[in-house]
Amino acid sequence: MTRRGLVVAVVAAVVIAGAFAVGGGWLAGPSPTVPLLEITSDPFRVRVTAGGNLSAVTSTPLTAPMKPQMPFTLSWLVEEGTVVAEGEVVARFDASQLEKDREDGLSDQRISDHRIGSAETNRKVNEGKLERDADVAESELDVAQEFQSSDHELYSKIEIIESQIDTELARTRSEHARESRSIQADLSQAEIDLLAIERRKADIKVEQAAEGLAALEVRAPHGGIVMLERDWRGNPVRVGDTVWPGRPLARIPDLAEMQAEVYVLEADAGDLEAGLPATVWLEAHPGEPHPAAIDKVDPMAGRRNRRVPVQYFRTVLALEETDTEVMKPGARVRAEITIADLDEAITVPRQAVCAVDGASVVYRWTRRGFVPVEVELGPAALGRVVIASGLEAGDRIALRDPTASDADDGGDRGSTGPAIPGGRS
Repeated sequence: MTRRGLVVAVVAAVVIAGAFAVGGGWLAGPSPTVPLLEITSDPFRVRVTAGGNLSAVTSTPLTAPMKPQMPFTLSWLVEEGTVVAEGEVVARFDASQLEKDREDGLSDQRISDHRIGSAETNRKVNEGKLERDADVAESELDVAQEFQSSDHELYSKIEIIESQIDTELARTRSEHARESRSIQADLSQAEIDLLAIERRKADIKVEQAAEGLAALEVRAPHGGIVMLERDWRGNPVRVGDTVWPGRPLARIPDLAEMQAEVYVLEADAGDLEAGLPATVWLEAHPGEPHPAAIDKVDPMAGRRNRRVPVQYFRTVLALEETDTEVMKPGARVRAEITIADLDEAITVPRQAVCAVDGASVVYRWTRRGFVPVEVELGPAALGRVVIASGLEAGDRIALRDPTASDADDGGDRGSTGPAIPGGRS
């Protein structure tokens, strides 16, 4: 080969190699307009941490008495963490008001009994008087009828008329006496019935006071450790507080089965679901991990402190085993929840996934340019998301939407760059 032929061959080889390097093949295509990422399959693990406390799965509540319907003043309460036996007194309430109510009821009973006795006596006296009046009226009627002047030959017309008037008057007096006796009997009975109602009200007052006095002591239904209930501020009920019927005072947990109640930041709780594995450490024993799993997650986030606008999802972790020697209700714990633990997974930056007509799409680079590929998303971590299907290792994708305008992407639409090796962010 001549020297000139050799030079031509070298130049041709350089041109072909350059075309292959730029275009990705023998037939050079368009150049990428956005940075590319070369897909690799790497381990992917996502874990979130949370803090909280231990609590019993089941516990027996202790509440203020339901009867009578009145506020109570707490006069004595056991200290939190006290071990009590079945039937032991846990709380006592002030009895002064109920004792006063009982004395008032007893006084009302005595007054009612006196009034009923007086009413019975007055009824008997009035009935006797009306009975005598009725007898006199009956006697006068009999005399008037017996000696009525009705003979026209012996008596004048005026005497006959007067005799008739006297007879009619005696009859009217007799009927009035009988009616008065019946009416007075009804009135006396009605008065006695009203007084009996007052007596029953006094009886009810005494019964309620006695029932309330008997309920002023709250006793433990079974043995265990007393845990005081707290209000929305986190304060337990204290001696001297006024409580209403049915208010929770304390609880006696079943220490045989414990659970962890932890609080996960709202930003980390997107993929939480029941069944995910977790590990719990007690702050008092940080070197002993305890396997657990998510039992339930609250449907809505809330604040742990009303003054701090950070929201959490309360998550209950079921422990595989309960170590009663070290696990106590209220103990502080730290938990690590495993959202994803994959030995091989394809992950891409979040900004590489675009929403097109409701579907998740990434743009794969080919010799013909960018081609939209619908993908199925898996677990996500801060800045990255797993592609469950739609991509394979070795694919090259756009790190952002290549169809976006310069105004949308910050004006670097025309920039090009080499493929960036895959990795976690």
